[in-house]
Amino acid sequence: MPVNVPVGNKKTEVVALGGNALARAGEPASISNQFRHTRESLSPIVELARAGWRIALVHGNGPQIGDELVRNETAVGLVEPLPLGVLVAGTAGWIGYMIQQSLQNALHAAGIDRPVVTLITQTEVDPADPQLHIPVKRAGHPLDADAAHRLEARGVPVKQDADGKHWHRLTVSPVPIGVAEAPLVERLVGEGVIVIAAGGGGPPVYREPAGRLEGVDGVVDKDRVSAVLARDLGAEVLIILADVDAVYRAWGTPTAAPIRTMTLAEADALLASGTLEKGSIAPKVEAGAAFVRAGGARAVIARGSDGQAALEGRTGATIVRV
Repeated sequence: MPVNVPVGNKKTEVVALGGNALARAGEPASISNQFRHTRESLSPIVELARAGWRIALVHGNGPQIGDELVRNETAVGLVEPLPLGVLVAGTAGWIGYMIQQSLQNALHAAGIDRPVVTLITQTEVDPADPQLHIPVKRAGHPLDADAAHRLEARGVPVKQDADGKHWHRLTVSPVPIGVAEAPLVERLVGEGVIVIAAGGGGPPVYREPAGRLEGVDGVVDKDRVSAVLARDLGAEVLIILADVDAVYRAWGTPTAAPIRTMTLAEADALLASGTLEKGSIAPKVEAGAAFVRAGGARAVIARGSDGQAALEGRTGATIVRV
Protein backbone atom coordinates (compact mmCIF):
# COMPACT_ATOMS: atom_id res chain seq x y z
CA MET A 1 0.00 0.00 0.00
CA PRO A 2 1.58 3.32 -1.04
CA VAL A 3 2.39 5.66 1.82
CA ASN A 4 1.83 9.39 1.69
CA VAL A 5 5.13 11.22 1.23
CA PRO A 6 4.93 14.67 2.82
CA VAL A 7 6.16 17.58 0.72
CA GLY A 8 8.71 18.22 3.39
CA ASN A 9 11.36 20.58 2.10
CA LYS A 10 8.84 23.06 0.63
CA LYS A 11 11.10 23.55 -2.37
CA THR A 12 9.79 23.59 -5.92
CA GLU A 13 11.52 22.16 -8.94
CA VAL A 14 10.53 22.39 -12.60
CA VAL A 15 11.71 19.45 -14.71
CA ALA A 16 11.86 19.78 -18.50
CA LEU A 17 11.81 16.48 -20.37
CA GLY A 18 12.67 16.42 -24.08
CA GLY A 19 10.23 14.95 -26.60
CA ASN A 20 13.11 13.01 -28.12
CA ALA A 21 13.40 11.10 -24.85
CA LEU A 22 10.01 9.57 -25.61
CA ALA A 23 10.43 8.99 -29.37
CA ARG A 24 13.96 7.82 -30.16
CA ALA A 25 15.63 8.34 -33.52
CA GLY A 26 16.07 5.22 -35.60
CA GLU A 27 13.00 3.33 -34.40
CA PRO A 28 9.25 3.52 -35.15
CA ALA A 29 7.51 6.16 -33.04
CA SER A 30 4.75 3.73 -32.10
CA ILE A 31 2.69 4.36 -29.00
CA SER A 32 4.04 1.17 -27.43
CA ASN A 33 7.62 2.38 -27.96
CA GLN A 34 6.77 5.82 -26.60
CA PHE A 35 5.11 4.35 -23.52
CA ARG A 36 8.20 2.20 -22.96
CA HIS A 37 10.56 5.16 -23.19
CA THR A 38 8.27 7.24 -21.00
CA ARG A 39 8.46 4.60 -18.28
CA GLU A 40 12.25 4.46 -18.65
CA SER A 41 12.60 8.24 -18.29
CA LEU A 42 10.71 8.71 -15.03
CA SER A 43 13.06 7.29 -12.37
CA PRO A 44 14.53 10.76 -11.61
CA ILE A 45 11.01 12.10 -11.06
CA VAL A 46 10.20 9.25 -8.67
CA GLU A 47 13.32 10.03 -6.62
CA LEU A 48 12.44 13.72 -6.47
CA ALA A 49 8.93 12.81 -5.33
CA ARG A 50 10.35 10.49 -2.69
CA ALA A 51 12.53 13.35 -1.42
CA GLY A 52 9.48 15.56 -0.99
CA TRP A 53 10.10 18.09 -3.75
CA ARG A 54 7.20 20.06 -5.15
CA ILE A 55 7.31 19.22 -8.87
CA ALA A 56 6.05 20.67 -12.13
CA LEU A 57 6.96 18.67 -15.22
CA VAL A 58 7.25 20.13 -18.73
CA HIS A 59 7.76 17.92 -21.80
CA GLY A 60 8.76 18.46 -25.40
CA ASN A 61 6.87 17.29 -28.49
CA GLY A 62 9.13 17.80 -31.51
CA PRO A 63 8.93 14.26 -32.97
CA GLN A 64 5.25 13.97 -32.05
CA ILE A 65 4.33 17.25 -33.77
CA GLY A 66 6.14 15.98 -36.84
CA ASP A 67 3.93 12.88 -36.87
CA GLU A 68 0.79 14.97 -36.31
CA LEU A 69 1.67 17.15 -39.31
CA VAL A 70 2.03 14.02 -41.46
CA ARG A 71 -1.44 12.94 -40.35
CA ASN A 72 -2.68 16.46 -41.11
CA GLU A 73 -1.31 16.44 -44.65
CA THR A 74 -2.36 12.85 -45.40
CA ALA A 75 -5.98 13.67 -44.59
CA VAL A 76 -6.03 17.14 -46.15
CA GLY A 77 -8.54 16.09 -48.81
CA LEU A 78 -10.93 14.64 -46.23
CA VAL A 79 -10.86 16.99 -43.24
CA GLU A 80 -9.61 20.51 -42.61
CA PRO A 81 -5.99 20.59 -41.33
CA LEU A 82 -5.53 21.71 -37.75
CA PRO A 83 -3.32 24.74 -37.00
CA LEU A 84 -0.07 24.18 -35.11
CA GLY A 85 -1.32 25.74 -31.90
CA VAL A 86 -4.18 23.23 -31.78
CA LEU A 87 -1.80 20.36 -32.58
CA VAL A 88 0.43 21.47 -29.69
CA ALA A 89 -2.56 21.34 -27.36
CA GLY A 90 -3.46 17.89 -28.68
CA THR A 91 0.01 16.48 -28.12
CA ALA A 92 0.10 18.05 -24.67
CA GLY A 93 -2.98 15.98 -23.90
CA TRP A 94 -1.90 12.59 -25.14
CA ILE A 95 1.77 12.86 -24.17
CA GLY A 96 0.62 14.13 -20.78
CA TYR A 97 -1.62 11.07 -20.51
CA MET A 98 1.36 8.78 -21.20
CA ILE A 99 3.53 10.52 -18.61
CA GLN A 100 0.73 10.79 -16.06
CA GLN A 101 -0.24 7.14 -16.21
CA SER A 102 3.38 5.93 -16.30
CA LEU A 103 4.35 8.15 -13.38
CA GLN A 104 1.30 7.10 -11.35
CA ASN A 105 2.29 3.46 -11.85
CA ALA A 106 5.96 4.14 -11.01
CA LEU A 107 5.03 6.01 -7.83
CA HIS A 108 2.68 3.21 -6.79
CA ALA A 109 5.39 0.61 -7.37
CA ALA A 110 7.78 2.69 -5.25
CA GLY A 111 5.24 2.98 -2.42
CA ILE A 112 4.85 6.75 -2.87
CA ASP A 113 1.43 8.37 -2.59
CA ARG A 114 1.60 11.56 -4.66
CA PRO A 115 -1.19 12.61 -7.03
CA VAL A 116 -0.34 13.42 -10.67
CA VAL A 117 -2.36 15.55 -13.08
CA THR A 118 -1.98 16.89 -16.62
CA LEU A 119 -3.05 20.48 -17.37
CA ILE A 120 -3.39 21.92 -20.85
CA THR A 121 -1.85 25.34 -20.28
CA GLN A 122 -1.60 28.29 -22.65
CA THR A 123 1.67 30.13 -23.12
CA GLU A 124 1.34 33.88 -23.35
CA VAL A 125 3.40 35.85 -25.86
CA ASP A 126 3.66 39.57 -26.52
CA PRO A 127 1.31 40.66 -29.34
CA ALA A 128 4.00 43.17 -30.35
CA ASP A 129 6.69 40.49 -30.64
CA PRO A 130 8.08 40.75 -34.20
CA GLN A 131 8.68 36.98 -34.15
CA LEU A 132 4.91 36.58 -34.55
CA HIS A 133 5.35 37.60 -38.17
CA ILE A 134 8.66 35.95 -39.06
CA PRO A 135 8.41 32.17 -39.75
CA VAL A 136 11.92 30.87 -39.03
CA LYS A 137 11.32 27.79 -36.84
CA ARG A 138 11.46 24.43 -38.63
CA ALA A 139 8.49 22.20 -37.81
CA GLY A 140 7.82 18.61 -38.76
CA HIS A 141 9.65 15.99 -40.76
CA PRO A 142 11.74 16.71 -43.89
CA LEU A 143 9.64 17.18 -47.02
CA ASP A 144 10.21 16.16 -50.61
CA ALA A 145 9.71 18.67 -53.42
CA ASP A 146 6.10 17.66 -54.13
CA ALA A 147 5.03 17.97 -50.49
CA ALA A 148 6.81 21.32 -50.17
CA HIS A 149 5.07 22.69 -53.27
CA ARG A 150 1.67 21.54 -52.00
CA LEU A 151 2.24 23.40 -48.74
CA GLU A 152 3.44 26.52 -50.58
CA ALA A 153 0.30 26.43 -52.70
CA ARG A 154 -1.75 26.64 -49.49
CA GLY A 155 0.32 29.60 -48.24
CA VAL A 156 2.46 27.62 -45.80
CA PRO A 157 6.08 28.86 -45.76
CA VAL A 158 8.79 26.28 -46.48
CA LYS A 159 12.56 26.42 -46.85
CA GLN A 160 14.96 24.18 -48.72
CA ASP A 161 17.54 22.42 -46.56
CA ALA A 162 21.27 22.80 -47.12
CA ASP A 163 21.42 19.37 -48.76
CA GLY A 164 19.33 20.68 -51.66
CA LYS A 165 17.12 17.58 -51.55
CA HIS A 166 14.67 18.29 -48.75
CA TRP A 167 12.51 21.10 -47.49
CA HIS A 168 11.01 21.97 -44.10
CA ARG A 169 7.84 23.72 -43.08
CA LEU A 170 8.54 26.99 -41.29
CA THR A 171 6.46 28.52 -38.53
CA VAL A 172 6.61 31.41 -36.10
CA SER A 173 8.11 30.91 -32.64
CA PRO A 174 7.53 33.98 -30.45
CA VAL A 175 9.24 34.48 -27.09
CA PRO A 176 7.14 33.22 -24.14
CA ILE A 177 6.40 35.77 -21.43
CA GLY A 178 4.13 33.78 -19.12
CA VAL A 179 1.84 30.80 -18.63
CA ALA A 180 -1.81 31.82 -18.37
CA GLU A 181 -2.63 29.06 -15.85
CA ALA A 182 0.51 29.51 -13.71
CA PRO A 183 -1.50 30.46 -10.57
CA LEU A 184 -3.43 27.19 -10.80
CA VAL A 185 -0.21 25.21 -11.35
CA GLU A 186 1.32 26.93 -8.33
CA ARG A 187 -1.68 26.08 -6.14
CA LEU A 188 -1.68 22.42 -7.12
CA VAL A 189 2.10 22.07 -6.79
CA GLY A 190 1.89 23.67 -3.36
CA GLU A 191 -0.57 20.95 -2.32
CA GLY A 192 1.91 18.23 -3.32
CA VAL A 193 0.36 17.42 -6.70
CA ILE A 194 2.88 16.61 -9.45
CA VAL A 195 1.67 18.77 -12.33
CA ILE A 196 2.42 18.11 -15.99
CA ALA A 197 2.08 21.52 -17.63
CA ALA A 198 3.19 23.55 -20.68
CA GLY A 199 3.40 20.36 -22.72
CA GLY A 200 5.33 20.94 -25.94
CA GLY A 201 5.79 24.52 -24.77
CA GLY A 202 2.02 24.95 -24.62
CA PRO A 203 -0.12 26.44 -27.40
CA PRO A 204 0.92 30.09 -27.81
CA VAL A 205 -1.66 32.80 -27.19
CA TYR A 206 -1.65 36.57 -26.88
CA ARG A 207 -3.88 38.76 -24.76
CA GLU A 208 -5.99 41.39 -26.49
CA PRO A 209 -6.45 44.84 -24.87
CA ALA A 210 -9.80 43.78 -23.39
CA GLY A 211 -8.15 40.74 -21.78
CA ARG A 212 -9.38 38.12 -24.24
CA LEU A 213 -6.91 35.39 -25.22
CA GLU A 214 -6.33 34.65 -28.90
CA GLY A 215 -4.46 31.63 -30.25
CA VAL A 216 -1.38 31.75 -32.49
CA ASP A 217 -0.67 29.34 -35.34
CA GLY A 218 2.86 28.59 -34.22
CA VAL A 219 4.99 27.06 -31.50
CA VAL A 220 7.08 28.22 -28.56
CA ASP A 221 10.33 26.74 -27.32
CA LYS A 222 9.75 24.19 -24.54
CA ASP A 223 12.96 25.02 -22.67
CA ARG A 224 12.20 28.74 -22.68
CA VAL A 225 8.70 28.07 -21.37
CA SER A 226 10.05 25.81 -18.61
CA ALA A 227 12.25 28.71 -17.46
CA VAL A 228 9.28 31.10 -17.49
CA LEU A 229 7.10 28.65 -15.56
CA ALA A 230 9.88 28.00 -13.03
CA ARG A 231 10.26 31.74 -12.55
CA ASP A 232 6.53 32.26 -12.02
CA LEU A 233 6.30 29.36 -9.55
CA GLY A 234 9.21 30.75 -7.53
CA ALA A 235 11.07 27.48 -8.07
CA GLU A 236 14.52 26.97 -6.59
CA VAL A 237 15.73 24.66 -9.35
CA LEU A 238 15.12 24.18 -13.07
CA ILE A 239 16.43 20.87 -14.39
CA ILE A 240 16.49 20.27 -18.14
CA LEU A 241 16.82 16.59 -18.98
CA ALA A 242 18.11 15.93 -22.48
CA ASP A 243 20.32 13.52 -24.40
CA VAL A 244 23.58 15.18 -23.30
CA ASP A 245 25.64 14.48 -20.19
CA ALA A 246 26.91 18.06 -19.84
CA VAL A 247 27.57 21.33 -21.63
CA TYR A 248 30.88 21.18 -23.45
CA ARG A 249 33.51 23.81 -24.05
CA ALA A 250 35.00 23.61 -27.58
CA TRP A 251 32.35 21.08 -28.60
CA GLY A 252 33.26 19.08 -31.68
CA THR A 253 37.00 19.62 -31.32
CA PRO A 254 39.74 17.39 -29.90
CA THR A 255 39.92 19.68 -26.86
CA ALA A 256 36.22 19.40 -25.97
CA ALA A 257 35.71 19.28 -22.21
CA PRO A 258 32.57 19.13 -20.04
CA ILE A 259 31.62 22.19 -18.01
CA ARG A 260 30.17 21.05 -14.70
CA THR A 261 29.51 24.48 -13.20
CA MET A 262 29.28 27.90 -14.81
CA THR A 263 28.29 31.34 -13.61
CA LEU A 264 25.80 33.53 -15.44
CA ALA A 265 28.67 35.52 -16.89
CA GLU A 266 30.34 32.35 -18.13
CA ALA A 267 27.08 31.07 -19.63
CA ASP A 268 26.55 34.40 -21.42
CA ALA A 269 30.10 34.32 -22.79
CA LEU A 270 29.67 30.75 -24.00
CA LEU A 271 26.44 31.64 -25.78
CA ALA A 272 28.04 34.71 -27.33
CA SER A 273 30.93 32.60 -28.64
CA GLY A 274 28.57 30.83 -31.06
CA THR A 275 30.12 27.44 -30.35
CA LEU A 276 26.95 25.86 -28.94
CA GLU A 277 24.60 24.07 -31.33
CA LYS A 278 21.72 26.46 -32.02
CA GLY A 279 19.00 23.84 -32.35
CA SER A 280 20.22 21.65 -29.52
CA ILE A 281 22.19 22.72 -26.45
CA ALA A 282 22.16 26.51 -26.96
CA PRO A 283 18.41 26.95 -26.17
CA LYS A 284 18.89 24.90 -22.99
CA VAL A 285 21.76 27.09 -21.79
CA GLU A 286 19.73 30.19 -22.70
CA ALA A 287 16.75 28.92 -20.72
CA GLY A 288 18.87 27.95 -17.72
CA ALA A 289 20.61 31.32 -17.69
CA ALA A 290 17.28 33.16 -18.01
CA PHE A 291 15.87 31.30 -15.02
CA VAL A 292 18.89 32.04 -12.82
CA ARG A 293 18.89 35.68 -13.95
CA ALA A 294 15.22 35.91 -12.93
CA GLY A 295 16.05 34.79 -9.38
CA GLY A 296 16.33 31.01 -9.52
CA ALA A 297 19.01 29.40 -7.37
CA ARG A 298 20.37 27.12 -10.09
CA ALA A 299 19.62 25.50 -13.41
CA VAL A 300 20.84 22.00 -14.24
CA ILE A 301 21.27 20.46 -17.71
CA ALA A 302 21.80 16.71 -17.68
CA ARG A 303 21.11 13.39 -19.35
CA GLY A 304 17.65 12.07 -18.59
CA SER A 305 18.88 9.11 -16.58
CA ASP A 306 21.23 11.27 -14.50
CA GLY A 307 18.71 13.62 -12.91
CA GLN A 308 19.40 12.85 -9.26
CA ALA A 309 23.18 12.68 -9.72
CA ALA A 310 23.11 16.01 -11.58
CA LEU A 311 21.13 17.62 -8.77
CA GLU A 312 23.87 16.52 -6.42
CA GLY A 313 26.52 18.04 -8.72
CA ARG A 314 28.08 14.71 -9.70
CA THR A 315 27.28 15.05 -13.41
CA GLY A 316 25.54 17.38 -15.83
CA ALA A 317 26.10 21.13 -16.00
CA THR A 318 24.89 23.57 -13.36
CA ILE A 319 24.38 27.31 -13.94
CA VAL A 320 24.55 29.54 -10.86
CA ARG A 321 24.49 33.29 -10.40
CA VAL A 322 28.12 33.73 -9.28
